[in-house]
Amino acid sequence: MKECSVCRRLQIIPGCLDDYKQLAHYHYRDSRLGPFERIFALKPVGGTINTRAVGVIVYSMPVPGLELRNVATDNFFAGFDRSTQLALINKNIRCISRVIIEPRFRGLGLASRLVRQTMPKMNVPIIEAMAVMGLVNPFFEKAGMTAYTAKLPVRCILLIEAFSIVGIEDRELFDAEKVQRKLAELGGAQAEFIERQINSFLQSYGCRRNMQTGPKRMRYILSKLTARPVYYIWFNETISNFRFQI
Repeated sequence: MKECSVCRRLQIIPGCLDDYKQLAHYHYRDSRLGPFERIFALKPVGGTINTRAVGVIVYSMPVPGLELRNVATDNFFAGFDRSTQLALINKNIRCISRVIIEPRFRGLGLASRLVRQTMPKMNVPIIEAMAVMGLVNPFFEKAGMTAYTAKLPVRCILLIEAFSIVGIEDRELFDAEKVQRKLAELGGAQAEFIERQINSFLQSYGCRRNMQTGPKRMRYILSKLTARPVYYIWFNETISNFRFQI
């Protein structure tokens, strides 16, 4: 595929916290950014350090324990004492914690370009990422990362099956208002059944277990049913003949 003229006029350069702050409000997560390792910015060719970025990627230190990391690495980091495990993880892994593209420049493949071209610059054997929207917008995979999807918790499977029993199918679970309207039309045994299932489901979510019936509660429930984080991993095989550094 031929690169568009807009993309040719953009370059990836070392960025700073100000570049992130300029675009942070476009990200679906909280804009507050914790400790980070490096930031790269996507800016017009020939621009200055003060030129506004159209894209940004943030790399951070990895979190200590991820089940899907063990799956992807064949338990390489498991089985050590905690101190050794943390030292191995911190030496070998960096995590992509944010990728943001200014809305006017979306749909041009710039997110995958940011990921693909900056991962080798981190000089570690492994780059990883977690993305709630990974199944909807798989730009990490387009950049060369491998995806691992977590299993759906049993409580989610049971509630999805309960919704199906009362006539609400999987494809409708992205519209809280529609689901709430259909539930409001139920009566008798069906209404009592689904309310018991919802209450049982909410027991796993602390103070949310006492939420009042309505669209707000349904939006929260569906966010838990449909948000399946995807774990992504990329191995930098060019660093050495060994996959990991011990």
